Order: sequence, then structure tokens, then C-alpha cells
Amino acid sequence: MFDFLKRKKDPAEVYTEINAKTFDSWAEEGWIWSRPIDRETYQKAEKGEWSVLLTPTKPVPKDWFPNMRGAKVLGLASGGGQQMPIFAALGANCTVLDYSKKQLESEKMVAKREGYSIESIRADMTKPLPFADETFDLIFHPVSNCYVENLDPIWKECYRVLKKGGILLVGFDNGVSYAFNEAEDKMIFKLPFNPLKDPELYDLCTREHWGIQFSHTIEEEVGGQLRAGFRLLDIYQDTSGDGNLHDHGVPTFFATKAIKDSL
Repeated sequence: MFDFLKRKKDPAEVYTEINAKTFDSWAEEGWIWSRPIDRETYQKAEKGEWSVLLTPTKPVPKDWFPNMRGAKVLGLASGGGQQMPIFAALGANCTVLDYSKKQLESEKMVAKREGYSIESIRADMTKPLPFADETFDLIFHPVSNCYVENLDPIWKECYRVLKKGGILLVGFDNGVSYAFNEAEDKMIFKLPFNPLKDPELYDLCTREHWGIQFSHTIEEEVGGQLRAGFRLLDIYQDTSGDGNLHDHGVPTFFATKAIKDSL
């Protein structure tokens, strides 16, 4: 168990620290979303052969992206050296914000190996983002907000730091999988799944090394983007890529494309 869990602190004050440490340890264990791309993949991207993921299995449609050459791109909780190197190979100016030191180390490693620059910022995305208004042309936010309790501040900050006409691409789960056991053959948890409101669930998450995770509704995910001012342009669904729900074709993930209108 992490040292700061021994302190007498409100779990709501430290859960993002717990999650950052969890991601660090998963990266050290070789977690799939912490494996940076290799040189061949980078070189193919330079030649126009590329794909990236917001959700576990479906590549993001290429027509979801603006002209990437010269675009200012924020990878929000997108560390790991998987997407930002592709965007850099396409000519984008990339910034990555993540709370995991190990995920950011992977970004720096690939950038050094391939000879491009990337701004790497360690920060908690539940706090105000450390950027001026209307800084970015694109925010790429793969599945990660399941490690955050309240999404509304994130959507508002994304809207603030995007330029007018800027694009927000988001991957997220629909919360269904949180009701199931590990084998995904029995529903054992009630939704919403929120360890900060259930001490037994909090203890289970820390004991099993899951990190502190949260289920979210479509109202929180898509509705939150709309309330922040975004206009939804497109959406698709995806499965987890493995497990019983995947085998039965149950979609448990979505990806959205939204725009900050120029009006």
C-alpha cells in the first residue's frame, strides 16, 4: 500500500496521487498502454502510414483530425509514448500533460530517440490546466477520465484552452463493465461505481491495485461536453478488446469528436 494512504487524509484529497502511483507501477510492469511506439512505427507515420486509438481497439477516423502540420496539440492524460509521437511525425507541435512520471518518461524517451521536441508537463487534470486561453488546435484525450470523480471541470478547462474552431477528441467507457466481476459473467457491483462514497469499495480498489476508478454516465461524458459549450460532431462505440463482454459484442467504450465553434 502506498505510503500516503497511511496518513490521516480524506481519500478525496489523495485519490489522484494514488492513481498516479498506480500508473507508474503499471508502466513498470509493462502495461499495454505504457509501451511506447517503436522507430518503425514512427517512420511509417512520417510517410503518412499511421493510426491512433482513443478506445481499446478501433482506430480514430483520420477525418476526425484537423491539418496536423503546425497544429498545436495537447495530449490530455495521454502519456506513454503512443499517440504524441505519431502527431509529432505528422508535423504537429505537441504538449503532453499526465500525472504519471513513468508515462511522461516514455514520451521524453521517444522524443529524444526520434529527434523532435515535446513539452512534457506533470499535472493533475482535475486542477485548472496550466495553459492560457485558446492555446490549442486539438485536444486528444484517450480513455483516462474513469480515474476522475467529477468531469465537469475537465470539460470546462478543455473548452477554455482550445482555440475557436478547435477539436476535442475523447475516449471513455460507458460504465457498464464496472458492474461485473473480473470474469465478466456476473454483476456484483451497483452503479455508479464510486470508491470515494463507499469505504469498502475504496479498500477493495487499493487492495487489488486497481487505482481509484469511477463509472460515469453518458450525461456526464457527452452531456458534460455539451454543457461546457462544445458541439458534438461524431461518435462511435468500441469493445474492450478482450473478456466476456467483448466476446459477446457488448460495446463498453465510446469516442466522441466535438468542436468549439468559432462564433
